[in-house]
Amino acid sequence: MRLALKIFAVLLTLLVLYNVWIFGHIVYWRSHNPSVSAFMSAQLTRLQAENPDAELHHRWVSYERISPNLKRAIVASEDAKFVDHEGFDWDGIEAAFEKNLKQGRIVAGGSTISQQLAKNLFLSGKRTPWRKLEEGMITVMLEAVMDKRRIFEIYLNVIEWGDGVFGAEAASRHYFNTSASRLSAAQGARLAAMVPNPRYYDAHRNARGLARKSNIIQRRMRYADVP
Repeated sequence: MRLALKIFAVLLTLLVLYNVWIFGHIVYWRSHNPSVSAFMSAQLTRLQAENPDAELHHRWVSYERISPNLKRAIVASEDAKFVDHEGFDWDGIEAAFEKNLKQGRIVAGGSTISQQLAKNLFLSGKRTPWRKLEEGMITVMLEAVMDKRRIFEIYLNVIEWGDGVFGAEAASRHYFNTSASRLSAAQGARLAAMVPNPRYYDAHRNARGLARKSNIIQRRMRYADVP
């Protein structure tokens, strides 16, 4: 029993220290830009296992230098209630749960932009109950320390948009040979449509359904509220 208590105490201490480390990074990133995320590091390792000279395509740009078209498209596609909720869209989570239960497998996630950012910055891609719990804790930290504009700015600069392609600027140049500031409504909608499965759409740019999904997002963009 004593040994079990000691082990529990050690594990609890490590957990607390780990979350303090995360919180420290979030506080720092409130005014400094992260140079890399956990997901970016994992993808670079994967790419370099196949090609040691592989590099990520990533260039940070400020919030002002990202087209409002892309911002509206992402909110319309990924998190329509982003500016209003405190990190979690409970209606969306309930709807995703019911859809997954009906299908008998995971077909919808219900994750907000804040939750997606928490996962990309710090966590692995493995789906486990522990990871979802940690994702929730990090989401609370992000929402407590940063305003919506800063959360969205970091999100737009670190999410994956293709095989080794990260952030709005790299994606804009990769797919349209233009800067993130000059994206049209159609281009922004198409990039937003690719977010759920970017590597697949990078390799299958004429995939069935991509154009239809882009058109749906473009119609919804006028109603999207962005920070």
